[in-house]
Amino acid sequence: MLWRVNKKRWSGVDLGNVLRAVEDAAPVDAVEAVTRGIGVDLGALWVSFLVADMSGRALVRLAHDVPFGNRPGRRQQDEDVATVLPFDGGPQEQALRSQRVQVRPSGDDHVVMAPVTQRGEAIGLLEISLPVEPDDEALAEISRAAHALAFVVIAARRHTDLFEWGQRTTPFTLAAEIQRRLLPSSFTCEAGSFTLSAWLEPAASIGGDTFDYSLARNLLHLSITDAVGHGVHSALTATLCVGSLRHTRRRGHTLLDQARAANSALIENPPGGFTFATGLLGRLDLRTGVLAMVNAGHPTPLLVRDGTVQPLALPVDPPFGVLRHGTYRTTDVPLRPDDRLILLTDGMLERGAARLDLPARLPGLTDLHPREVVRVLGDAVLDVAGPALPDDACMLVLDWHGDHGDNRSTTAGADPHRASALPYP
Repeated sequence: MLWRVNKKRWSGVDLGNVLRAVEDAAPVDAVEAVTRGIGVDLGALWVSFLVADMSGRALVRLAHDVPFGNRPGRRQQDEDVATVLPFDGGPQEQALRSQRVQVRPSGDDHVVMAPVTQRGEAIGLLEISLPVEPDDEALAEISRAAHALAFVVIAARRHTDLFEWGQRTTPFTLAAEIQRRLLPSSFTCEAGSFTLSAWLEPAASIGGDTFDYSLARNLLHLSITDAVGHGVHSALTATLCVGSLRHTRRRGHTLLDQARAANSALIENPPGGFTFATGLLGRLDLRTGVLAMVNAGHPTPLLVRDGTVQPLALPVDPPFGVLRHGTYRTTDVPLRPDDRLILLTDGMLERGAARLDLPARLPGLTDLHPREVVRVLGDAVLDVAGPALPDDACMLVLDWHGDHGDNRSTTAGADPHRASALPYP
């Protein structure tokens, strides 16, 4: 969203005015109201908000009531226009990837690009054009404004499809729509003791892969599942599986209870006949670093420790939905600080993706934030098995830091000590 404002002397951002503007505006106008107010407070020439698209490979500029024109990368819905800006290694991409503010001289002006981030989730980018070169105080103020904007976007998108529409740079099928609703609202979570990020590269015909996580006071719940088949049938199977896991988890039951309940749900309510799903379930005790895991017929997770990659030897139990009285077992995996755990679906390992040598790639990614690791691995799968994947490729990366109870050290929604350094692989 691009707004031009009048020049005025630098004065900083009035967050009280920002909040009032949010509540006074309709949800579709909340970001416009905030960015205009930020621009006035900062004495900017213009202000623009760009949202990260769902592929993780572009930014999308949303604009309202502007001439649409017949230009590549543009699409229109009612009075709103979305313009796709693919990543090209430039300052916009660098700002978002590294979570560091970038400044680019542009004629007599200076364009500041600040990540719009909340708890490690890279939502988009705030661009502000200033008539003078910003000093450190100005850049810090812009970063705070961008962080506030992250909360505005999160709140506003509960009430409107505008942002979801803008982020969809490729058409969705019905199966993809169902699958999308099964994923958590944020793919990244930074906490004091861990950093987690997950990703899904969908197949040409949706393969029913999902991931999920939830953070309790002293526990981290996580899962990755793969429903059999493709299309709507697979998406409905995944709905039963994920819905059952969440229902049991939210009732406070054990990891084994979750596995048994998911198994029963698929046996008793199979959509269109016999169906099943494989899965890895985990419950991490944040006080001890011990991760309890259940493997229901799923590919083995990988552990990166001290620069080496090793498979976790878990006992393999039946997939969910196969045996009415199937038994499930938990295995405790003690994690050490600096360990990295990778959960995968078979779309990362089989068919064309088998040419991707994960054990060889993972040690070279240890300095990257999990948010960037899943991006690199997603790109790698598409390189060897794309552009249209025969099966969903899903992954979840967990970095364990230890020291549960310590607060993060953050700047504008991200921990700069955990962010990836430049340049990227």
